[in-house]
Amino acid sequence: MPKRRREVVLVSFEGVQLLDLVGPAEVLDAATRLLGGDLGYRVVVASPRGRPVRGASGLRLAADLALAHVRSKGLDTLIVPGAVALDAALADPRLISEVKRLATSARRTCSVCTGAFVLAAGGLLDGRPATTHWAFSDELQRRYPAVRLEPDRIFVRDGNVTTSAGVTAGIDLALALVEEDHGPKLARTVARWIVAFLQRPGGQAQFSERLAVPADVGSPVRSILDRVVADPAGDHRQAELARHASVSERHLRRLFVQQTQTTPARFVERVRVEAARNLLETTRAPVEEIAARTGFGAGETMRRAFQRTLGTTPAEYRDRFASTIDPGFAA
Repeated sequence: MPKRRREVVLVSFEGVQLLDLVGPAEVLDAATRLLGGDLGYRVVVASPRGRPVRGASGLRLAADLALAHVRSKGLDTLIVPGAVALDAALADPRLISEVKRLATSARRTCSVCTGAFVLAAGGLLDGRPATTHWAFSDELQRRYPAVRLEPDRIFVRDGNVTTSAGVTAGIDLALALVEEDHGPKLARTVARWIVAFLQRPGGQAQFSERLAVPADVGSPVRSILDRVVADPAGDHRQAELARHASVSERHLRRLFVQQTQTTPARFVERVRVEAARNLLETTRAPVEEIAARTGFGAGETMRRAFQRTLGTTPAEYRDRFASTIDPGFAA
């Protein structure tokens, strides 16, 4: 453990999404307060010209210094936030060049949300796996085809570069940094302090399965989606879903793939995983009981589904949240 605070630079620019900055800053500040003394993090905000910037919400954010005045020597972590209106930021050569300069020296470089575009513009994501806000994934891939996009990830770490998904995923990212630097015990304490979930597994989907499908899905597929989400543990065999929709199994599968880019069986599995995740996070019910309550039937079936969907097991997933479960929660 270092004998001094780690130097962290938060990059700001006009139109920045302020929560992308404030979320990680609050996590790092909480860790610093809990560590006490000279340990923890020294966080500064740097803008391209050292001036205050106006965020996307209209609030103004002061800067401690200009990016050009940030010394690369001794820089521990560089965090680049995102913005909804990206063109102005990406058109600023000073922002891109300074981020690239600092990233080459920092121990690690991170982006939150569409901050991945800034890293990609500087060539920092070429050939690397990366993620961003789900709504901007296609745009990131179109603009920077050299990026190996992983759109359903909360955060993706590749060497000393880490990218994270939309907005509040910056909190997940910062908790992961604290865990990496000071261990899981402190990270769990920080998570409890700020009333947030401890670092979510990187394979967790960015949003609910019902929201993950296109909004313009038509009948009878829409009714099937709503039926499955309303009762994940129900009888959702393809034959039963086809009967409910009054179409053949083959026709239902064809419509489902056309409109949602997945099969009925795969959608059912993902919805059940989502329901099981919620119970693992908020109750102390045994895995076998959760498997029964969410339609998996057996714990082993649920385990295989978790491995396919999240890249982890139910037990490992629960361990990530164990310290945030209130003993008073219902089982």
